[in-house]
Amino acid sequence: MATGQSGLYPEDDLLPISALQHLAFCARQWGLIHLEQAWEENRLTAEGRILHERAHDTEGESRGDVRIARGLRLRSLRLGLVGVADVVEFRKAGEGAAGARLEGVAGLWQPFIVEYKRGRPKIGPEDRVQLCAQALCIEEML
Repeated sequence: MATGQSGLYPEDDLLPISALQHLAFCARQWGLIHLEQAWEENRLTAEGRILHERAHDTEGESRGDVRIARGLRLRSLRLGLVGVADVVEFRKAGEGAAGARLEGVAGLWQPFIVEYKRGRPKIGPEDRVQLCAQALCIEEML
C-alpha cells in the first residue's frame, strides 16, 4: 500500500480488517486466504458466515439512550483499513463526558463495538487486534 502526498491511502489499497485478524492468528492462514486466494468453507466457517450475515441483515434500532447500528461499514484512509462492524451500540454520553456527534441526532454519543464470533474466545490477541482496528476506524470516521 502506498500513501499519496496527503498521507492517505487510496480506496483501492485499503486492507480488510479481517486480514489483520487472520494475520494475528496465523501468518500461513493469512497468506493462503489473502495472497493465494485459497479458501474452502467448512461447517465451522459456514456457521460463522451465517452468524455475521444475520447480524448485518437486521436493521438498526433505538432503545432509549442507545442507538444500534448493524453491519456498519468502517474505513480509515489514514491507516489504510476497511471493514464492517457487526454491531456498534452508540450510547448517549453523560453530562460532561466525551462523545461524538451523530448525523441527525442531538447530543454526544459513545460507540461500543460488538463483534460476533462462533465458538469460544481465542487465547491469542487476534480478536483484540480486530476490535482495536475497528475502534481506530470509528474514531477517524467520527
